[in-house]
Amino acid sequence: MNTNQPVLQVQELRVAIGEREVLRGASLAIQPGSVAVLMGANGSGKSTLGLALAGHPRYQVQGGSASFAGSDLLALNVEQRARAGLFLSFQAPPEIPGVKNNLFIRTAMNAVRESRGEAPLDAFDFLGQARGSAKRVGLPESMLGRPVNDGFSGGERKRNELLQLALLKPKLAILDEIDSGMDVDGVRAVVELIASLRQQGTAFLIVSHYLQMIESLQPDSVLRLADGRIAQTGGLELAREIARTGYARQPAPVEA
Repeated sequence: MNTNQPVLQVQELRVAIGEREVLRGASLAIQPGSVAVLMGANGSGKSTLGLALAGHPRYQVQGGSASFAGSDLLALNVEQRARAGLFLSFQAPPEIPGVKNNLFIRTAMNAVRESRGEAPLDAFDFLGQARGSAKRVGLPESMLGRPVNDGFSGGERKRNELLQLALLKPKLAILDEIDSGMDVDGVRAVVELIASLRQQGTAFLIVSHYLQMIESLQPDSVLRLADGRIAQTGGLELAREIARTGYARQPAPVEA
C-alpha cells in the first residue's frame, strides 16, 4: 500500500440507527502510522462511527463512502473487515461465556494470518506470544484460560482488549474510550502500546475525553464531532480548548 495514501478515507458518511440519523455527512482521513483523537459530546455519534466502520448490522449506512487500505470498506462483511486489518475495541467489552480467552484470540489471530498468507500459530507458539503480551499490558496470565471477559472487572476487560490489539497488530485500530475504567498503570499501558504499534505502521482513531492521556499520545490530529459531522479539526490545542470550555459553546458577544 502507498504510505502517502490514507489507510482510512471516509467521505460524507451518513449512518442511521433505526429511524434516527446519527451521522449526517462525516468525513475524515487517517494516514498509516498516525494517531487521530475523536472528541464529542455524549450522544454525538462517536461510537456510531466506529461500529458502522466495523460493520455492526444495527448501524445502517445511508450514504457516503469509506475506503480502507485501498478497498471499498462498505462492500466488505464484518469478518472481511477484520481480516483486512480493521480492529475495534468496544466501549463496554461483552462477556462470551463458554469460550476460552486463549482459544478466542488464537482463532482471530490465525484468521488474520491466513488472510495475509501466513502459516497458522500452534497452541505452543501462541501461548508464548500471549503470555508476553499479557504481561506487557498488565493482564494476569490466568485470564488467558478463562472465558472471554467472564467475571473480569472493567479494567481487566479493557486490558483484554489491549491484549488482542497487541497480538493482532492491525492496520487501523479504533479504540472507543479504551481508558475508561483504567487505573494509572492501565492508561500508561495504553499509551506505551499505541506508541509501539504506531512505529510499526498501525494507525489509530481514538475516542477519548481524558486530556492527560491525549497529551501523552501526541496525536497528529484532534477531531470534534458535532451534529453528525466533523465540526473542527486541529491539534492538541483543540483538545485543550475542549477541556477548558466543554462542548456547549456560548455564542460570541455582539459588539454594540
